[in-house]
Amino acid sequence: MVEALREEGIETPFPIQEQTIPVALSGQDIIGQARTGTGKTLGFGLPLLQKLGTSPEPGVKALIVVPTRELAIQVADDLVVASKKRDTSVAAIYGGKAYEGQIEQIEAGAQVVVGTPGRLLDLIQQRKLTISNVEVMVLDEADKMLDLGFLPDVERLFSHTPEKRHTMLFSATMPGPVLTLARRFMSKPLHIRAHDPEETIAQANIKHFVYRAHQLDKDEIIGRILQAEGRGRTIIFTRTKRGASRLVEELTDRGFPAAAVHGDLSQDARERAMVAFKEGKKDILIATDVAARGVDVDDVTHVINHTIPEDEKTYLHRVGRTGRAGKTGIAVTFVDWDDLHKWALINRALEMGIDEPQETYSSSEHLFTDLNIAPGTKGRLKSTPTPRPEKRAGNGPRRSGSNKSAGSNKSSGSRQQSSGSAERSSGGGQRTRQRRRRRSGEGQ
Repeated sequence: MVEALREEGIETPFPIQEQTIPVALSGQDIIGQARTGTGKTLGFGLPLLQKLGTSPEPGVKALIVVPTRELAIQVADDLVVASKKRDTSVAAIYGGKAYEGQIEQIEAGAQVVVGTPGRLLDLIQQRKLTISNVEVMVLDEADKMLDLGFLPDVERLFSHTPEKRHTMLFSATMPGPVLTLARRFMSKPLHIRAHDPEETIAQANIKHFVYRAHQLDKDEIIGRILQAEGRGRTIIFTRTKRGASRLVEELTDRGFPAAAVHGDLSQDARERAMVAFKEGKKDILIATDVAARGVDVDDVTHVINHTIPEDEKTYLHRVGRTGRAGKTGIAVTFVDWDDLHKWALINRALEMGIDEPQETYSSSEHLFTDLNIAPGTKGRLKSTPTPRPEKRAGNGPRRSGSNKSAGSNKSSGSRQQSSGSAERSSGGGQRTRQRRRRRSGEGQ
């Protein structure tokens, strides 16, 4: 596994990995707490794969439960990389995809299953998935499980596994219900916290800028931020799915390569957007909070909160998409006038020391200096296209004295000829009838 990781450029462990791996190899139950982007997946993944051996027997021996589809894909991909020199098969099981392909992977003997609670329970009820022989069970992003209401489903999953198993739980925060779940289903777990004691809660390697901005000016401000010097991949968070759809259209119209990930999109569309973002075809991803949980890209330079997060936990999860793997990042948060009370709570909880967000407009000088934007930059890469003339039904563009366009096709011309012939024929017949009436004395 070390050799497989070295080929991917992974040679030095992160703190959570240094602390977790030796303990996990001993079979000790673990509660691992570390902020997003610090390598938790390999922290539990490497001991899990080591326990299964180089050539495990077919059948599900390890179960990893995650809250979102994107995270299921990401965790499965990481484990595939780590196990590529071993005879271990990893299956990603999540909703929004056809059952058949996932069932085929299970029936083919996958030893490691990474899945979301709903789809896992569906397959168990259909008797297509058996987890009664699971030796290792992992809950990843347990706090998000709580936020999404998945804890009852997680308890049902635990009930299908053996009482004697190795259990690991990982989370960025540890609210009470998650700790209660751990005490109920884990055996004397060791709580490992991987935080730098000199680091603030909000992460020292991220620069935080908080602006009080007007709703109608946000798009222009974002357009200018996207042209800042050194800007790489960028994630923009919106509160609603409709807001994400509107913003991706607006930025595309301004000339920026943007993609969206939110719940109204099909799973295929979400996966295509994620692939385009990870491969750099689109360097701007607009996302809602739930959909972004699986975004695991190390070189995100900027996170922009188009709308303020609901609380400090959501703020940490959002800004944790940048400054990953020891790199630095920039987090920009817009606060509407009506949301100042929300910011006060977040600021107090995270001890950020930004009591009063600075009033900011797209023309504000401090915006350009804070974010290293060249003076005179506008929030648009291309000009707005000139609107086409309004068309009236059947008569083409409304232009005085204009002829039919040269591109009119022959069938259109033949219809016009036919129409003209019919009018002439109709007019000729009417004149003949008038002459007959005069001859016969009618109408006198």
